[in-house]
Amino acid sequence: DAYIEPQKQFADYVIEVLPTDLDKEDKKTLKVRAIQKKGVADFNPTYLFDEGSEISWTPSADKLSSPAPGLKLAYTQEQYFGNDVAVLEMDGSFDNIQELVYVESNLGNANSKFYGEVTQAMLSLADSPGSNNGTGLMQTLAAFAIRELYNKKAATAKLEANKEVAAAA
Repeated sequence: DAYIEPQKQFADYVIEVLPTDLDKEDKKTLKVRAIQKKGVADFNPTYLFDEGSEISWTPSADKLSSPAPGLKLAYTQEQYFGNDVAVLEMDGSFDNIQELVYVESNLGNANSKFYGEVTQAMLSLADSPGSNNGTGLMQTLAAFAIRELYNKKAATAKLEANKEVAAAA
């Protein structure tokens, strides 16, 4: 904490892992928050349902099976070290990773290349720790955000290089 805590104020994306709020006696279930700084060039935070809204959502058990104490997602607007941030939160875990596509269908700016890519990425890591909870989901969303940011920066650099070549010719 002594080394990490002071750096958080400069981060554009922080994944926070906390104990669940669903059952105070439960010491295994996690609440995971993706804290995404707003106003970062070439980056748009992932949101749930409606960008900029305040949402608390308990998915239908018919569409996303979850062991006790259940599953809850949230999307909020907050201040984090004086910065405006969007926070995507998942508290709980799910039984069947394939059903995660239900959650994915309600995410915006997930930076996926196609519908179902988030779920597909989670399925490819099904045997990894966190694959059935928010740690895996938020890490996947962070990886996709980094990929998208890299692609945008690389495209800009290529365009600038082409302009320089054209100007020199």
